[in-house]
Amino acid sequence: MTFATQPAPAAVGVPASATHRDRICKQFRVLHLINGEHYSGAERVQDLLARRLPELGYDIGLACVKPDKFPEMRQCREAPLYRTPMRWRFDLAAVVRLCRIIRDDGYQILHAHTPRTLAVGRLAAILTARPLVYHVHSPAARDSTRSLQNRINVLSESLCLARRTRLIAVSHSLGQHMRLQGYGAERIFVAPNGVPRVDPPPRNPPRGEWTLGTVALFRPRKGTEVLLEALAKLRRSGHSVRLRAVGPFETREYEDLLKSSASRLGIEDAVEWAGFTRDVNAELRRFDLFVLPSLFGEGLPMVVLEAMAAGVPVVGTRVEGVPEAVRDGLDGALAAPNDAEDLAGAICRIMTGDLDWRSLRGSALRRHAEHFSDESMARHVAAVYRDVLSETGLFRI
Repeated sequence: MTFATQPAPAAVGVPASATHRDRICKQFRVLHLINGEHYSGAERVQDLLARRLPELGYDIGLACVKPDKFPEMRQCREAPLYRTPMRWRFDLAAVVRLCRIIRDDGYQILHAHTPRTLAVGRLAAILTARPLVYHVHSPAARDSTRSLQNRINVLSESLCLARRTRLIAVSHSLGQHMRLQGYGAERIFVAPNGVPRVDPPPRNPPRGEWTLGTVALFRPRKGTEVLLEALAKLRRSGHSVRLRAVGPFETREYEDLLKSSASRLGIEDAVEWAGFTRDVNAELRRFDLFVLPSLFGEGLPMVVLEAMAAGVPVVGTRVEGVPEAVRDGLDGALAAPNDAEDLAGAICRIMTGDLDWRSLRGSALRRHAEHFSDESMARHVAAVYRDVLSETGLFRI
């Protein structure tokens, strides 16, 4: 699969879209190994795949090694969920439990989603002689502001990725990143993230006050401080604009930092901290613009795709996979990361009509439908499974 204006780099393989062959083959069983302490972008991918892949011939189970938010928040309740808590990265007791699940319930493929689950999955794959697939949601070296943890994750990936392991990157830029880390192009597949279609009702741009919205697990790499500065600049310039921030805070300390920043900037009355929601689409209907001011670490943000599906123009930053979804001036506007002036300018281009809000909305809706649906994501992942099973001799038409 390639994007209309963003062809895949030649060095990075993209699987052919799955066809009716996936539907007529017998059902295979795939065990997804996930963390589970949060319910944000990567967890949404796991949840949607659990719902969509059975339609393509693959029954999904979910083994949760940090069973906190995900077991409660997940939407796909049909997929069996196994709680296999890990005390540390190479918890051998967790490996034993996983091996028992794999053998007892007949799972034929293991699919890991994080460096932690890759480590335990590698051991379980060896002990049960099962193939392993690794889903790369963000660059391990730039996943957080904790440099030591990032280095450990990079080392863990390099130690645990066997030569035959297929890598699924959620964007072309992330696939290229993995190639530059030394992983062969023949084992890297691009399966862009996707979200369901929602058929949003007709809308017009606001005539008075604009509501900016952002949805995130608020943590330093999301750049929310930069968005607060941009909001303050817009208001000082005479623009009638507010911010609705939806999502939990990673830590109480970071929550205090953001709220004190809003107070220092004199915009605390213009910012509403809405907390976590199960219904992102309901929140998107309240936004006139969606803003994601990430600094780094974005593979292909699910919430950007959800905004596009809802017909809400997006203002994002030029980090990793974001420009693959949002084309500047066509589907939304892009700004430099960690630059409040540029972010305010990108927002202002839409508020003042330099970029037509209705045209951006229509283009975003079409782009989502063509490239970033959950069905498309599942078809690409199913194609990787088919490739793995063909090599093992298990896949037969």
